[in-house]
Amino acid sequence: MATLTPKIQKALIVATKLHWNQTRKGDGLPYITHPYAVAFIVARYTHDEDTIAAAFLHDVLEDVQKDDYSDKQMIAEFGANVYEIVKGVSEEKDASISKAKEKDTWEERKKKYLKNLEHDSEESLIVCAADKIHNLNSMIDAYSRQGEAFFEKFNSPTDKKLWFYDEVLKILKKRLHNDIVKELEKTHMNALHTFHLDIA
Repeated sequence: MATLTPKIQKALIVATKLHWNQTRKGDGLPYITHPYAVAFIVARYTHDEDTIAAAFLHDVLEDVQKDDYSDKQMIAEFGANVYEIVKGVSEEKDASISKAKEKDTWEERKKKYLKNLEHDSEESLIVCAADKIHNLNSMIDAYSRQGEAFFEKFNSPTDKKLWFYDEVLKILKKRLHNDIVKELEKTHMNALHTFHLDIA
């Protein structure tokens, strides 16, 4: 188990403050439960301090408005390495963008994300894998409670969402040599089975 270093604890605190009033779209839970879970998953596969800190902060650059927390602030507080790991798993997304515009740009943003994965660092890929593991598990859990109504909350059809996870998995299987990929593959297959889809 990774040690709770001062940097990791600071990342936990900063992430908690910045995501304080946000909720998860699918299940309505406090948003901070997601970065916590991602960091805990990451800590099972690496003891690298910067990677675990980045896991807590991985959604800050895309989900927190720049006026509240900027790229420069992250670099100043956590260093360039943590920033680069977070940047590697961040979509080009403005936190103040309208919901209508966000829907229009969903597929475009995902394609750019996938393209970036082809060049991201191992640390970013580990955070990416943990992020997708938790997202898929959260989707499976919410679906078990809400049924098809769960998918009406999202900006993309179910098959598109699972297509994206399938593409992420393909890239990680090719580029990341870490057992976290096996967990993602198992979780992805569980999701396909749960949602009665076959897009592989």
